[in-house]
Amino acid sequence: MAPPRVGRLLLLVFLLSYVLTAFCAKSYYDVLQVSKSASEDQIKRAYRKLALKYHPDKNPGNEEANKRFAEINNAYEVLSDREKRSIYDRYGEEGLKQHAASGGGRGGGMNIQDIFNNFFGGGGGAEEEEEKIPKGDDVIVELHASLEDLYMGGSLKVWREKNVIKPAPGKRRCNCRNEVYHRQIAPGMFQQMTEQVCEQCPNVKYEREGDFITVDIEKGMQDGQEVVFHEDGEPIIDGEPGDLKFRIHTAPHDRFRREGNDLHMTVTISLVQALVGFEKTVTHLDEHLVEIGTKGITKPKEVRKFKGEGMPLHFSNKKGDLYVTYEVLFPKSLTEDQKTKIKEILT
Repeated sequence: MAPPRVGRLLLLVFLLSYVLTAFCAKSYYDVLQVSKSASEDQIKRAYRKLALKYHPDKNPGNEEANKRFAEINNAYEVLSDREKRSIYDRYGEEGLKQHAASGGGRGGGMNIQDIFNNFFGGGGGAEEEEEKIPKGDDVIVELHASLEDLYMGGSLKVWREKNVIKPAPGKRRCNCRNEVYHRQIAPGMFQQMTEQVCEQCPNVKYEREGDFITVDIEKGMQDGQEVVFHEDGEPIIDGEPGDLKFRIHTAPHDRFRREGNDLHMTVTISLVQALVGFEKTVTHLDEHLVEIGTKGITKPKEVRKFKGEGMPLHFSNKKGDLYVTYEVLFPKSLTEDQKTKIKEILT
């Protein structure tokens, strides 16, 4: 048994360590942007929103976002577990380490991706819990983006109107649930009863409001891809709003036609150019010039490929190809003298 002085010294060291950790480290509640009294549902909603925002797939090459994503998952792993949360509230991170070292933990915890997969559809209890939270309707907007924006990247301002939940006079029944109780109907005989219990909450109402939303168009986005604004869809009372999704479509262009990552265009040349060759350039979507001339003979409907002059691939430095179809413009009529000279040349 350690002498009382040594025991007091060890206790002082532990308390100092705890205080320093508390002051230097960011609270798990701060990481998830919730209060210390937050409910399990509030913690779960905060995690869902932040994890989607900072997921590495949405922030490629962003080390700061990757770090935030790891912090968010670490905080959620603790605060979503009642036992770990209780220990953390009382003793902080040092208490969690002591708890794990004494064998009270779960054997190393979960992998970050396991937490994310479980929560967002990887199976298991978290997905079942998520289904209990009512969610408003998703709103899907078909958005036609110009070929220039899809080639270089750009942004569109879109006017959006939606329902907004506002306070209203009076009270309402909310957080309704079924509670089971037993009623004695005779000596030794009980009947199981179910009763709906509802809380009284401040009343709310829907009001229509509008605002401009900036939709960022990324280079190389394909038709059907979506730009998602999480929880910006239709709201629902006592639940989570749905998502607002802008589904991208390529708007028609006066010179180019898009097929996947490739571009197609038609160029008209004269009969003389088709026979003797020509020099010609076309202006691309970003204003750079592409040389499409030739010194040889060009057949009507001939297609030539210009490698790397198509659309950029989404999240890649590569590009598709440009295919040029040549239309040969024949003269409407020839004089007898012209016919004679052409025969002399071609025979």
